[in-house]
Amino acid sequence: MAPFLAYEDKGMDISSLAPLVLIHGHPFDLTMWAPQVAAFAPGRRVIAPDLRGYGASPVTPGITPLSRFAQDIEELLDDLKVDTCVLAGLSMGGQIAMECYDRFGDRISGLVLADTFATPETPAGRTARNGMADRLLREGMRGYADDVLEKMVAPYADAEIKAHVHRMMTATPPEGAAAALRGRAERPDYRPLLTRVTVPTLIVVGADDEFTPVSDAEDMHALLPDSVLKVIEGSAHMPNLERAGEFNGALEEFLNRVDSRGHGRRHG
Repeated sequence: MAPFLAYEDKGMDISSLAPLVLIHGHPFDLTMWAPQVAAFAPGRRVIAPDLRGYGASPVTPGITPLSRFAQDIEELLDDLKVDTCVLAGLSMGGQIAMECYDRFGDRISGLVLADTFATPETPAGRTARNGMADRLLREGMRGYADDVLEKMVAPYADAEIKAHVHRMMTATPPEGAAAALRGRAERPDYRPLLTRVTVPTLIVVGADDEFTPVSDAEDMHALLPDSVLKVIEGSAHMPNLERAGEFNGALEEFLNRVDSRGHGRRHG
């Protein structure tokens, strides 16, 4: 059966190295990981899906809970015969990565949580997310994209990066974005899960991130038994694009550490 999700699968499948799987945030698509695919695919297998409702993947209107996104990732890994991976997610993608760890943690040899947070939704947050879902269905994506562009990336970000981020947001189907917002409005508390994570974890955050400030990253760092925190100066919510060199440097150091543990792949 063909995979439900559209995806990129690049690089070399080296038996001793766990593939790197990249989960994008909202309301973006797999092209947000272009600098990471370019940097890491020459040396390992890199898989970047478009989430359900985003990019070239099918849209299912209504509500898409984080658990559904995680199930999609699991099914994609099954289809691609990936037994173990290093799983990285940014923002909503980070919450999906946490959900994935809860669902199939034995298949994850390293976790990267970028510009995300683990706390459950608040009543006010639930109202706001559902209200935004209504707005996107009513108005489309452009007004929202204009409103949040300089919080997604810093006002001082490179013009080409701003244009790329704005393009991704306006290209996202409103029905897909709204379904994800309604799903995140029901987000559980991932903090107890973090205390049970047994694999190395890299936490990355932009120093000027307003959506998920450094304090959120510090809170996760305190909960995770084996974690490294990297704050990237000169970036907001998307340091992987805004400061790709610094982000990739932190990720490379982390991957080397995971690789050196000698059990990048699960066998048997």
